[in-house]
Amino acid sequence: MNTSLVFGAIAFWLVAWAINEWLVRQTFRDRLANRAVRLVVPLLFGISILVLWEGLVRGLNVPFVLLPPPSAIGVRLVNSVPTLWADFQQTFLKAVITGYALGCGLGFIVAIAIDRSPFLQKGLLPLGNFVSALPVIGVAPIMVMWFGFDWQSKVAVVVIMTFFPMLVNTVSGLAATSSMEKDLMRTYAATWFQTLVKLRLPAAWPFIFNALKINSTLALIGAIVAEFFGTPIVGMGFRISTEVGRMNVDMVWAEIAVAAVAGSAFYGAVALIERAVTFWHPSMRSARAA
Repeated sequence: MNTSLVFGAIAFWLVAWAINEWLVRQTFRDRLANRAVRLVVPLLFGISILVLWEGLVRGLNVPFVLLPPPSAIGVRLVNSVPTLWADFQQTFLKAVITGYALGCGLGFIVAIAIDRSPFLQKGLLPLGNFVSALPVIGVAPIMVMWFGFDWQSKVAVVVIMTFFPMLVNTVSGLAATSSMEKDLMRTYAATWFQTLVKLRLPAAWPFIFNALKINSTLALIGAIVAEFFGTPIVGMGFRISTEVGRMNVDMVWAEIAVAAVAGSAFYGAVALIERAVTFWHPSMRSARAA
């Protein structure tokens, strides 16, 4: 055991923690300075975690098969760019994006229909809650049997996982409009469609974007898990399951890193769109003021 590496990594982590604790307690009049602090704090925290990980793994002589150091994962990332890019295209660009768009779009359209029809609201919503509770590991093999081994079956899994969160949140958002606001629209002789577009949908946007952000992570998880049950020789899930069997743990962690970055970027993009669309919401105004 190399104690100097262990204590050095722990010391770096403690110093970084102390700096972060000091930074988050500072208030600056300059808005750019506040934004810089919000960027520096998570960046410094992430670097300290990587340094602690590297120091403990190498200092304690942890077997490579159990947990490779971040440096080895970085080397594998650099040396496997073509393979990682092909897996990213298969899983994220084809299965995740397509399934996300179809699932969220269909959920939104059905929510509008449910809002218009009390029969659908009482009949379809309980069924939706039942289907949303189905485990992906039970649905994925069935979708592979129905739609084949290529990315289309993964799209079907993603659609199932993203449809009902969008449905439930949109219905809840449409119901959030108060009776006084609806009565005001009636005094203006507004039609149902005008009330929907000018009042109820804007009030439902926070609920809808909440579903979009939840689905941005569910879609990636569903596509990767679905690839465990049948896929061509490409894809993040296929690569993870195959490389685990070959004991190439560094490649597994490289795929996990790519998936984490892609999922975080996807979530961040949806959050930025939410800030632009729901800038009027109190939560967004308070975030801008901070």
